[in-house]
Amino acid sequence: MAKDYTPAKEGLTGQWSEDIVSAEIAGTLDGLLYQRVRRTPGALAYRHFDAASQQWRDTSWGEVGDAVARWRAAFAAEELQPGERVAVHLRNSREWVFFDQAALACGLVVVPLYTDDRPDNIGYILKDAAVRILLVQDPASWQRLAPALGQHDDLQRILILNRPEAAPTGLDDDGRVRFVADWLPQQADALVARKGDPQALASIVYTSGTTGRPKGVMLTHHNMLAIAHAALTMIDCYQEDLFLSFLPLSHTLERTAGYYLPMMAGATVAYARSVPQLAEDLQQVRPTVLIAVPRIFERVFGRIHGQMAKKRALARALFRYTTEVGWHRFEREQRRAGWRPKLLAWPILRRLVAGKVTDKLGGRLRLAVSGGAALPLPVAKTFIGLGVPILQGYGLTETSPVISVNIPDDNQPDSVGVPLNGVEVRVGENEELLVKTPGMMRGYWNNHAATAEVIDPRGWLHTGDQARIENGHIYITGRIKDILVLSNGEKIPPMDMELAICLDPLIDQALVVGEGRPYLAAIVVLNPDSWLGLARHYGLDPYDDTSLSDEKLRSHLQKAIRERLSDFPGYAKVRRVILVREPWTVDNGLLTPTLKIKRAQVLEKFEQEIAALYAAGPVGRG
Repeated sequence: MAKDYTPAKEGLTGQWSEDIVSAEIAGTLDGLLYQRVRRTPGALAYRHFDAASQQWRDTSWGEVGDAVARWRAAFAAEELQPGERVAVHLRNSREWVFFDQAALACGLVVVPLYTDDRPDNIGYILKDAAVRILLVQDPASWQRLAPALGQHDDLQRILILNRPEAAPTGLDDDGRVRFVADWLPQQADALVARKGDPQALASIVYTSGTTGRPKGVMLTHHNMLAIAHAALTMIDCYQEDLFLSFLPLSHTLERTAGYYLPMMAGATVAYARSVPQLAEDLQQVRPTVLIAVPRIFERVFGRIHGQMAKKRALARALFRYTTEVGWHRFEREQRRAGWRPKLLAWPILRRLVAGKVTDKLGGRLRLAVSGGAALPLPVAKTFIGLGVPILQGYGLTETSPVISVNIPDDNQPDSVGVPLNGVEVRVGENEELLVKTPGMMRGYWNNHAATAEVIDPRGWLHTGDQARIENGHIYITGRIKDILVLSNGEKIPPMDMELAICLDPLIDQALVVGEGRPYLAAIVVLNPDSWLGLARHYGLDPYDDTSLSDEKLRSHLQKAIRERLSDFPGYAKVRRVILVREPWTVDNGLLTPTLKIKRAQVLEKFEQEIAALYAAGPVGRG
C-alpha cells in the first residue's frame, strides 16, 4: 500500500509504502525473516561500511536469506539440541543478524553479550546459561575473554568472525576455535519456513544490574514480535525508511525496535561504524529514523551549549529565540497553543539556525526515539525546538522492552508516552508502576525467587519505578530503591537532580549522596575538554588531582550546580561537591554495559571522601 507522506522534516516528501509482516503471520522471529525475504527479496535490507574499499555496501533481503541459510547449515552440523544456548559477542553488523536468525531457525536460544562488558561478567553469563557456541569479533576478543572463562565444559565451539593476516599464536592449541569463513559451508539449501512455537524461548538477555550479578531475562519469540508489532500500530514505519543502528544490538531496545521492527516493516538498517564516527555517519547515511539513549542527545546538547557560550550575545539570543519559536510551533502542532506572529519568523530561523543542527543529523530525520533512561526536558525542548522530532519512550528488558512511547500526534516530552496497544498499566502501592504486557518475560533464568519478587500472583510486573498517569500519559517520578532520606525525613529522588546537573557542559557524570545526612552532596566527574579550560582560568595544573581541592574551583562548580537545580525544592540543594577527573566506565566497574551508574560501587569507591566531607561539619544554606 503506497501513500503520500510528509515527515516532520520539511522538504522530505514522496511515495512512502507500508508492507507490515504481522506477528501472527511471522509466528517466530526466524519466521519473520522468512516472510520478509519471500515478500521483498530484491529490496535493500542492510548497509555497512567496508573498511577495505572505504565505501558503504548494500545487502538485499534475498542475500540476507542466502547468508542465513549457510549459517543455519553450519549450526545444524554442530548437532545441538533445540533449547540449547548460543552467544554472540559482536559489534552491530549483518553477521549479528545472520547468527541470530540462523540460531533461532534451529530452535536455539540466543544470549547477546555487550562487547564492552567486563570479561569476568561475560564469563559468569556464559557459565550461567551453559552456552554451547560463542561468536566473537576477532582473535583479540577471544584472548581477552578466555582467561575469565576458566573451566567451561559446556562451550563446544568458539567462532571468530574476523581473520587477521597473521593469526595470533595459541589459537591452534584449542580445538574448539574456528574462523567463521572455515566453519560456514560454501552452499546450503534455500531458506525454508519452520513451524516453530511462538511461545518457545528465543533469548536470554542478561540485565546489567546496578547491584549484584546480572539476571537472565527469558524472552520468547512472541514477546519481541508482539512488542514490535504493537509499536508499528502506533508509529508509522515505511519500506523507504532508513534506520542508523549504533545502540548495541545486545540492548533490547535496539534489538526489538532497531532490528526486528524494521524487518517487520521492510525498512533498511545502516550500521554505524562507531560512536566516535557517528557524526560523520549521520551525514553520509542520512537516516530517517534514529533510536538512541538520552546520553547521546545530552552530549550533543552539552556541545551545542558549550559552543554557544563562546559566541557573541547576539548569536546566543538568536539561538534562544529560534528554540523558543520552534517549541511554540511544536506546541501548536500538538494543539496545545494558538497561532502567534512570531511563527512567521520560523522559515528564516530554520535556515539560519535550526537547519544547521538538523543538517548535522543528515537532514532527513523524521523520527528520533529516546529510551533506556529519562530524557531531561530541557534537552527535549531544545531539540524539538530546533526541529528534531524526539519521541521519548519507556520500558524494561523484562518487557521486551517497550511499555510506552509518545506518538507524533500526542507527544508530551516530559512524559514517557502512552502504553502500547495491548499493554495494561496501573499505579500500585508506593506509587509503583505495574504492568501487564504481551512482552512480559517468562521469568529469570534459574532464579525463581527473583521472578516471584517482580511478577506478583495476579500477573502484574512490578517495575520498581514510581509514576503517575495523567490523560493516558505515564510520568516517571522516581525509583523506589533510589530514594534518599535525609536526616530531617525529607525524601529525595536523586535521579532527576543528577540529570539536571549533567546538563552543565562542565560535568560529565554525577551522583547525589546524602542518605541519613543533614544535607545533600554530589560526586561529579568533570568533562575533560571543559576541565582544561577551567583549570587554566584558575591557574591550576589540569593533570594534578590536588587542583581539584582548590576552593575557588569548588565554589565555581557549586554555583554551576546551584543554577542547574534552581527549579528544585529548597531542601533538594547540593551543599558540597567531590570533584573527580577519572570517568566512571564499564571497565572500572562503575557503569553497567547500558551506561547506568552502579550507585553502590561508586559509593564504596568514594566512601572515605564522603565521610571526610560530612565530617567537616555543617554548611551554610545558600
